[in-house]
Amino acid sequence: MFDLGWTELLVIGVVALIVVGPKDLPVLFRNVGRFVGKAKGMAREFSRAMNDAADEAGVKDVAQGLKAAANPMNTAMDGVKQAAQDMAKSIDPTKFDPDSETGKLSAERAEAAKKIQAATARAAAERKAREAQEALAKADEAEAALKQSDEAKS
Repeated sequence: MFDLGWTELLVIGVVALIVVGPKDLPVLFRNVGRFVGKAKGMAREFSRAMNDAADEAGVKDVAQGLKAAANPMNTAMDGVKQAAQDMAKSIDPTKFDPDSETGKLSAERAEAAKKIQAATARAAAERKAREAQEALAKADEAEAALKQSDEAKS
């Protein structure tokens, strides 16, 4: 805003300390802070009002038109990207006509996905059951070995 560096702020602080005095310096800085806050608020409000007035006058449309005229290739690519994003958002696999080839393919893929999920779930359950049986067998072996060592001690 004013483009003040640290050295300029340090000089201002030292001069303020000498002129105002150490007792009144916090009060001065507080008042300056309030003033700067009010000034920023007014500037923000003014900027917002100017942007609203420009939007109502159609300046944004004119700026986009000038941008399109200055660089038509980028504008065309932006339009293609936007159309692709809109299409990607609107595609829903359940909205296809079931009698069309796309609808039939979509149904086949959905059925295949369900079969894959079922097979994967079954394989995971069988693996867990097998691991549980192996763990029980190892526990039985450990208990039998412990029982034999207790009998050998007695």
